[in-house]
Amino acid sequence: MKVLLVEDDLDLSAALSRVLTRRGIHVEHCTDGVQALVHLGAGQFDVVMLDLGLPVMDGLQLVSKIRAKGNEVPVLVVTARGAVGDKVAGLNAGADDYMAKPFDLDELEARLRALCRRAGGSAGEMRCGRLRVARASHVACEPARPRALHRLLRAGRDRRRDAAAVAGRRTGGDPWTMSS
Repeated sequence: MKVLLVEDDLDLSAALSRVLTRRGIHVEHCTDGVQALVHLGAGQFDVVMLDLGLPVMDGLQLVSKIRAKGNEVPVLVVTARGAVGDKVAGLNAGADDYMAKPFDLDELEARLRALCRRAGGSAGEMRCGRLRVARASHVACEPARPRALHRLLRAGRDRRRDAAAVAGRRTGGDPWTMSS
């Protein structure tokens, strides 16, 4: 699972990133709403986890902009604002779930996994034994040891491309065309 964490508290974001990474969740971090929109435009995420009290663009504005762009990525608001009115405003702005700080890490992980599951069902993740691969992010992880699968895939693609180029030079033609 690949999570975009939008949090301006650097100590909290570093601690969350460490804990979630140990639990097999790939985390990318940014500190404000504008950076988050750039990250969302450049990559795919399984879940966005954000605070409401962000500089430059607050969390409610960010959620509204994400939804206005047609992006259906699940959004979990994690904030110190725990009043019912704040929760209603966050959910009405387009958030899928809402947690007030302080929170339990096991509950946070369970909510992230539930959001990912609801968004993609079992199609969001492939499993082979203890190895899990998030389809959207191409991140493979075994508990406590995340690995970037895209590096392996890129290496394989590069080897196939190089082999095809060599085969094309030897035959003088297109390496994908069979000649009799």
